Amino acid sequence: METRTLGNSGLTVSALGLGCMGLSYGYGPATDKQNAIDLLRAAFDKGVTFFDTAEAYGPFANEELLGEALQPFRDQVVIATKFGFQQGDSTKGQDSRPERIRQVAEEALMRLRTDRIDLFYQHRVDPNVPIEDVAGTVKELIQEGKVKHFGMSEAGVESIRKAHAVQPLAALQSEYSLWWREPEKEILPALDELGIGFVPFSPLGKGFLTGKIDENTQFDKTDFRNVVPRFSEDNRKANQKLVDLLGDLAKQKAATPAQIALAWLLAQKPWIVPIPGTTKRHRLEENIGASAIELSADDINQIDTTFSQIPVQGDRYPAHLQKRVGG
Repeated sequence: METRTLGNSGLTVSALGLGCMGLSYGYGPATDKQNAIDLLRAAFDKGVTFFDTAEAYGPFANEELLGEALQPFRDQVVIATKFGFQQGDSTKGQDSRPERIRQVAEEALMRLRTDRIDLFYQHRVDPNVPIEDVAGTVKELIQEGKVKHFGMSEAGVESIRKAHAVQPLAALQSEYSLWWREPEKEILPALDELGIGFVPFSPLGKGFLTGKIDENTQFDKTDFRNVVPRFSEDNRKANQKLVDLLGDLAKQKAATPAQIALAWLLAQKPWIVPIPGTTKRHRLEENIGASAIELSADDINQIDTTFSQIPVQGDRYPAHLQKRVGG
């Protein structure tokens, strides 16, 4: 697989990374441990060198899983993890106090079985802690050799600029896909200006753009999508038009809807690195196949024109989670 560099940071990763959350948390029961380890190692064997986790995924279980799975080739991969929630619990409030950031770093190093965190993200902006203090703390961790690069997740332009002035950001991680294009308004221009890479999570619309979810799909009771307005039965039915169109485009390219959705993202900017997640080996191979698909300017124009004609129904987050975004 080809590689990409995240902005001006010098941090080089595979063009597609792997979002690892779903192996432990968020989308139903955790994957069997050995199966999860096998999948992570298969991803590496197929060229993936960028693995994304967080203390909040479990909590803690996902970091421990990656620590074991990636240990045999630790020096050949880039591991990103995150701090920012009280006691590592995403159902609780934010906590990016300097002492908490340091605690998370030390504990993550142990769980990940490593001596450094390649990319350390603030999971959500903490309104109670000046972003300059957050960036300053990560800067100290970088100087100590415990962290290599600083990132933020779902942050707004103002916070990005303030943090970047203290400790340059290697990457911003936020949702971006064919059915969530909000970052194009302010975020992408700011990142381009500042030389910051962009790591889209949920590049397949939390699975919807794969074409494998419809109005009749039943999610596990622990699946995060049960509380997402965009995934209500009525909205899934309304949004099916998008997936049908993506399927038509995919047939023209002898590809799958997921591959076209990922190839579209890769074509937007050379410093964009999507991190689709999966628990299934055949889906992993399908996603990786997207990196070999080249979309022409006409293809991109066709996709953009087609999708612009169909409004997406439903918010991407319930109100209480949307409040954590930006800042």
